[in-house]
Amino acid sequence: MTDVVATLADARVRHGDTFVVDSGGTDHLFCFSPTGVRSFYALPEASASKGVADWRMLLRKLPPELFDGRRTLPHDLFGREDAGAHLAALDGAIVDQMAELGPEGEVDLFALTRRLGHRMGLAAWGGPESARGDRFTGLVEALDDLDGSDAFVHPGDMAAVAADGQARERAAMARAEALLARTLAERRDAPVDDLLGRIVGRWADVTGAEHDRGVARDVILVHLGSMSNLFAALGWTLVDLLLHPEVEARARAGEDGLLERCALESTRLAQRSIMLRAVLRPVEVDDGVTTWNLEPGTVVATFLPLTNTSSAPGLDVYDPDRWQRRRLRDEAELAARELVTTFGHGRHTCPAMPFSLTAMTRSVQALLDRYRLTPTFSSATPLPGQIGGVARAAGPCVVTYAPPPR
Repeated sequence: MTDVVATLADARVRHGDTFVVDSGGTDHLFCFSPTGVRSFYALPEASASKGVADWRMLLRKLPPELFDGRRTLPHDLFGREDAGAHLAALDGAIVDQMAELGPEGEVDLFALTRRLGHRMGLAAWGGPESARGDRFTGLVEALDDLDGSDAFVHPGDMAAVAADGQARERAAMARAEALLARTLAERRDAPVDDLLGRIVGRWADVTGAEHDRGVARDVILVHLGSMSNLFAALGWTLVDLLLHPEVEARARAGEDGLLERCALESTRLAQRSIMLRAVLRPVEVDDGVTTWNLEPGTVVATFLPLTNTSSAPGLDVYDPDRWQRRRLRDEAELAARELVTTFGHGRHTCPAMPFSLTAMTRSVQALLDRYRLTPTFSSATPLPGQIGGVARAAGPCVVTYAPPPR
């Protein structure tokens, strides 16, 4: 499909809110009705697994050995007790990124936010040593080559990835491991009590190359899992703000809570996530008209760019004032609250949501405080072939930046 959103939207018009897509010999039951979407989110993970479905998709890009024996997963580092470490890493990353930008110039917004995402993530769980200088540059290049989100951002490329046996990805993983091993060697005689130190502690029972490889792969998997969509959501927050000067003016005036509402609204509109549940045990899905009996080997799905923009009048346009704190003001008017999603629902809510919103609002505020940002574009569109995550832009979104008028 060259435009997944348009193709599935057309299928919905022709076939209704429930239909089956045969993809690669696997039946995918798509649910779009209020009852069907609610039923989708209510499925028990042990019977219809989101984790397994996501893992299968990521394996098209990431070498399977990256997942073997992991002792730290992304959700392990996003407890409330970790907030201080994340905020310190975020603030340091913003300072370093501003220094790299300098006082004026031009930059593509998504290139900027991607680099900032790498800085804040590596500073948090890779250690500050990994977020500066040549080591940082090398890690960015390796992690971009390894990027698991390519499985859903550029699905058409996965045949070539399979054809060469993931050789490029394995080489990138080896480079990242070698660079992170340098950080671990520097800490050997002077351990640091930070998030990387916690990961190191989980490998205290092994030594040598096995230890360093285990820690490095934990760091890589946490980084890829946590940063794959944050930079894109931040990029759209900036794009939408700059394309709506009246909202930007309110933000520059310091309106309380506005930037977080902007982040939520841009994330809602930029969602391209295909939500998948791999059926592991027989389950029933009620769509309000029919009860579907699904056997193992099938997949249940819904697609956020369709429900997020069509479940109530006006959802197809940008309006940060539709949010009250982190909930839709008119959520009660939805036929099912699950029809509109930014960071997930229930047990599948992203554990990094508080950090992600803080990262986006602090980053945008820092840019507004330091620069006058002038877009060289008048519109921006999502990459049409993407089938998951937060949209990437189909083309460059370049801004010029200079000190704001005093």
